[in-house]
Amino acid sequence: MSDILIAVKNKDLDSLRSILLDDPSLADVCDEEGVAVAFVAAKTGDMSILRYMVEYSRAHMNIRDPKGRHMLHYGVMSNNLEVVRYLTERVDMSPLEGDLRGITPYDLAVSEGYEDIVRYFEEVTGASYDRIYKNPVRRGFWPDPSVVAVGDDYYMVNSSFIYFPAIPISHSRDMINWEVIGYAVTDDDDAMLDELPGGRGYWAADISYHDGRFFITATYRLSDEGTVYRRQMVVSSDKPEGPYSKPVFIDEDGIDPSIFVDDDGRKYMLLNRGARIFELNSDCTKKISDATLLYYGDNKRGVEGAHLLKKDGWYYLFLAEGGTGMGHRITVARSETLFGRYEPCPYNPILKQEDDRLRIQKAGHGKPILCADGNWYMVYLCSRPVKGPGHIVSNLGRETAVDRIEWTADGWPIVGNRRHPSDSAVAPMLGVTDAVAQASFMHYDDDFTGLDMEWMSVRSRRGCVWTADNKLFLRCDNYEPSDIRFRGVLLRKQSSMDFDADITVCTGSMLVGEEYKCGLINYYDERTYVYMAVTRTSEDSLKINVVSHEGEDEVCGSCIVSYSDSVTLCEEVRGLERCFYVSAAGERKLVAALPKVDFLCDEGLGGGKRFTGATYGVFGVGEDVVYSFEKLHVYNRE
Repeated sequence: MSDILIAVKNKDLDSLRSILLDDPSLADVCDEEGVAVAFVAAKTGDMSILRYMVEYSRAHMNIRDPKGRHMLHYGVMSNNLEVVRYLTERVDMSPLEGDLRGITPYDLAVSEGYEDIVRYFEEVTGASYDRIYKNPVRRGFWPDPSVVAVGDDYYMVNSSFIYFPAIPISHSRDMINWEVIGYAVTDDDDAMLDELPGGRGYWAADISYHDGRFFITATYRLSDEGTVYRRQMVVSSDKPEGPYSKPVFIDEDGIDPSIFVDDDGRKYMLLNRGARIFELNSDCTKKISDATLLYYGDNKRGVEGAHLLKKDGWYYLFLAEGGTGMGHRITVARSETLFGRYEPCPYNPILKQEDDRLRIQKAGHGKPILCADGNWYMVYLCSRPVKGPGHIVSNLGRETAVDRIEWTADGWPIVGNRRHPSDSAVAPMLGVTDAVAQASFMHYDDDFTGLDMEWMSVRSRRGCVWTADNKLFLRCDNYEPSDIRFRGVLLRKQSSMDFDADITVCTGSMLVGEEYKCGLINYYDERTYVYMAVTRTSEDSLKINVVSHEGEDEVCGSCIVSYSDSVTLCEEVRGLERCFYVSAAGERKLVAALPKVDFLCDEGLGGGKRFTGATYGVFGVGEDVVYSFEKLHVYNRE
């Protein structure tokens, strides 16, 4: 251990002064775990040591340890309120800023039972711990959020791409806890997804409410064949959950439509590139004017996701810019008239992650909403990538986050005080609703008493999924997961980087033959997936195969187990590592360990139209064969 670390740990101020006077660069020394000497000083709880490191050494205060923790985390570890107060008030460190796993100093104080520090953080944040929420509020593949408030209820839509039913509609009373209540397109034929490659389908949906009806619009992205790639879809309903009208398509090129209703009742649709606008008829089913460009944006790269807000006599135009990767951001401009000249906000970007060390990245594509507490909030997409040497892997896809909007004295909106996207924040509706704390993300159990609303099919369902007698039944076809015609699959969105999952496969009536298989699948699209399949090879034996597909199949492991009426397939996921097990006749066997599954992500297989996220679920292959499953259990470990 270096002399400076010994001096700090021994709380020897004289030795610390002498060492740093002799060599000021030693203020940057780290211990064997990569923890900087300034952090060690905070952890000692000695104010004289801490103040010297902060006020007299060359140590930087914006550094992080290898786990993403900042100095206030270590101040909390000291259980010294004076240290915590000093770092919070004088060094301006936030108790709500998390590490790489989202753990904040506030979380740490609560988990350690440091009551004085917890009370202080309640005072600083203005909220008790149970009113603090964590971003993202919708975890996993929930991209391109749009929200509308109707009374005290909030309704959100997200992109669904080639998954069916199309465009999930979620409901909340507090903007934090959301539940899927319906879908915008529920008829297989109306969805028109059967022939589309992965990554196409329904992009960037928007929901609005006017004239007593809910309107949902989205870009219908076709394949790259032909001359028409993009059309704008509109449906409406008098109930938020639906059923919605048969889709109507508006033939104007562009993506990310939204509907704006002006004070005079006239209705408009906005589209990229830049922000273009055209007028709609009264029921939003027809274009009745040519499109015109309002404004091309502040960053002027990848401009999309336009939303208009009329407030205090101004038209505020919110835009997503910079592309959907690490440069993603939200900007705003305003004009005194709808078709006037738009002035860019002097504080642009009003939301962007500038620090690539932090947990939440790629923040953008947001829509403002006025909530019942009188405050404005921004719903936006973000990502929590897994980072390693030379690579960034966004296996959870793009998720939904919420942050508060503040309005400046000169009338501009800024998000989260322009610090960066929040790890944790005070929940909306404080003092307005009795909303419970944020629901746990840790567990999901399904005994198949019915079909949960969050289960998704690929492209269409056509009656091939049902539940009965606490079992899930899946009628399959003869197509492999790599085939666009593959339909024998049912999926859920992976919401955690670390999780365990197991499901029981009923094998009692399984046909003998290599052409029949079913099991557990991790699916991104037809080009990238991993599955563990059961095949009945004889009357008294079952074969378990793990197959990885990154453009082509690769068998990663297999084993033989004795025939029984059921086997349980299990997987353990830790970041990019995925291990697959089978439990049969009371014995658990490792079938395959895949140390680096880095292709179930937006960046996988050379890019392309990869905007969704990893999923897990069940699948089967076999012409008109029905497979059955029971007892799905998922345990998320973060």
